[in-house]
Amino acid sequence: MIIDLRSDTVTKPTQPMLEAMFSAEVGDDVFAEEPTVIKLQQKAAALFGKEAGLFCPSGTMTNQIAIKVHTQPGDELLCDTTAHIYNYEGGGISFNSGVQAKLLPGERGRITAKQVRESINPGFDWLTKTSLVCIENTANRAGGSYYSMEQMQELYAVCKENNLKYHLDGARIFNAIEENDYTPADIGKIFNSISVCLSKGLGAPVGSVLLGDKEFVAKARRVRKVFGGGMRQAGYLAAAGIYALDNNIVRLKDDHKRAKTLAEVMRNLPFIENVLPVDTNIIIFNLNDNLKPEDFVKRLATHNIKATGFGKQAIRFVTHLDFTDEMLDKTIEVLNKL
Repeated sequence: MIIDLRSDTVTKPTQPMLEAMFSAEVGDDVFAEEPTVIKLQQKAAALFGKEAGLFCPSGTMTNQIAIKVHTQPGDELLCDTTAHIYNYEGGGISFNSGVQAKLLPGERGRITAKQVRESINPGFDWLTKTSLVCIENTANRAGGSYYSMEQMQELYAVCKENNLKYHLDGARIFNAIEENDYTPADIGKIFNSISVCLSKGLGAPVGSVLLGDKEFVAKARRVRKVFGGGMRQAGYLAAAGIYALDNNIVRLKDDHKRAKTLAEVMRNLPFIENVLPVDTNIIIFNLNDNLKPEDFVKRLATHNIKATGFGKQAIRFVTHLDFTDEMLDKTIEVLNKL
């Protein structure tokens, strides 16, 4: 038994998902004649109350397309210091869009309306034009923390007041939704664009959907082509996304429960210095100085447990639909014996 806690991207399609993929009706998406892709795009857009959607190979692509559409070269966007769009998308903000990022030190990955208001540049010729605010919900590097509806609405009010576009990196947005009382439609009302990942906790093998109004998505479609994201018989992949949206949202709470159980055990282990609060399915913890992260990862590997370093003394575990109760028990047993 291999236990893979490196990421929720490691999930494999279930048999019912594979059956949905193999039976998909397909066409050519570049010609806008892919019936299953169209169905997925419409389904995701309707879920969030948006006019249109665009299926893309990855969340990085959907985020980068959104930045490109919302900005002009020389503009500036605002995001948290830990934001995925800044740290883990290959420098795409500057490379793809000619835009710079102003990083705001949020609280566990969450920036505030006050921070944004104070960071908007005046309209002088010699200053970059602040044009976009990007938030991440849940916040990966902050341990899966999430925004409340009130926090997101306050940010929206500042953006609207100052004519800024507002983008949501919703790679794990359904993890946040399952822990809150807001709905996808509530979220759709306040963002100009939303990136929804299907290949993390939802368990699809590939893909993200970018949502917005019709004009935005039409522009995004052209940018997707320029970025090399135009696909042909992508319905086989889109069918997995449809299955994920229909079947794998509510069960995310199981991942959260297992993550919290694991974290409680880890807080009492002598070689762990601290564990960040666990809100959803991500556990970030720091080893004490007597144990090197690479040695810890190697020791886990001898027990068929895969993990990854996440900073100086930090390790990240991520629970997912392929991480079972049996695997949870085994992981706890191994940790207690290290």
